[in-house]
Amino acid sequence: MSDQKNLSARAWAELLLLALVWGAVFLSVRIALNEIGVLSTVAHRAFWAALVLWGLVFALRLEVPLAPRIWLGFAGMGLLNNIIPFTLLNWGQLHIESGLTAIINSATAIFGVLVAALFLADERLTWRKIIGVAIGFLGVAFAIGLENFTQFSIRSLAQLAALTATLSYAFAGVWARKFLTGLHPLVAAAGMLTFTAVVMVPAAWLIEGPLTLALSPQTLLAIAYYALAATVLAYLLYYRVLAMAGSGNLMLVTLLMPPIAIVLGWAVLGERLNPNALIGFGILALGLLVLDGRIEAWLRNRV
Repeated sequence: MSDQKNLSARAWAELLLLALVWGAVFLSVRIALNEIGVLSTVAHRAFWAALVLWGLVFALRLEVPLAPRIWLGFAGMGLLNNIIPFTLLNWGQLHIESGLTAIINSATAIFGVLVAALFLADERLTWRKIIGVAIGFLGVAFAIGLENFTQFSIRSLAQLAALTATLSYAFAGVWARKFLTGLHPLVAAAGMLTFTAVVMVPAAWLIEGPLTLALSPQTLLAIAYYALAATVLAYLLYYRVLAMAGSGNLMLVTLLMPPIAIVLGWAVLGERLNPNALIGFGILALGLLVLDGRIEAWLRNRV
């Protein structure tokens, strides 16, 4: 089973806060997309988050690595953990509901198990993992809608883009294990977001025009939220929860985020999800609980 600890009241509170912060990012991105382009949303997120993170790194006097291997690691993480998934998810949200995007995003853990098994010797597949992955993929299929696998439409492409983003996140996990193990989390986050900004700010400038802050108040608030709260604050909170709760319990964030995104999408944007999406999320949640060993532990305690 994954590293799993008993959750204290404080750990639960911070776990729920992290889920709320990340669950609301889908709404904030969708609001920003009403006024700025997909590439600009990513560029703003990376630029401002990197700026703040480097400020924290220097304020705490953390060591800044100079080894080429580490900066290669930053480049790979910037590509796999930021540029590809942020761009695909943000574009997808132009054509599918933010709640559905969050549900598909939950498949990251499912892909993560498969990719880790392929590239990491200590992450071999077990029967529990195989069953959890199979249930998870069934849930994803329901959430997307089986009919979307047989037709070509912008909605189908958007769902495929979101699913590809989760695969990119899975490869990012392996890349981090290979290149960034032992590095302080703040330094790793600052490094990968710096590479992301170096790529995405010029790309957004060339394709969508220069970045500007001459935007409506709600767009500026949305940018501030997803760049600072959902990126900088979330990184800090993530590692606090990891230390308190363990990696197994941290997976609960994956289950808590979609309901938050669904409720916010309904309340603010008036989104309505197909019932199959909700059924699919339920099946996916079951797969994740099997995957991290909770179902197995519950069954053992019942015997």
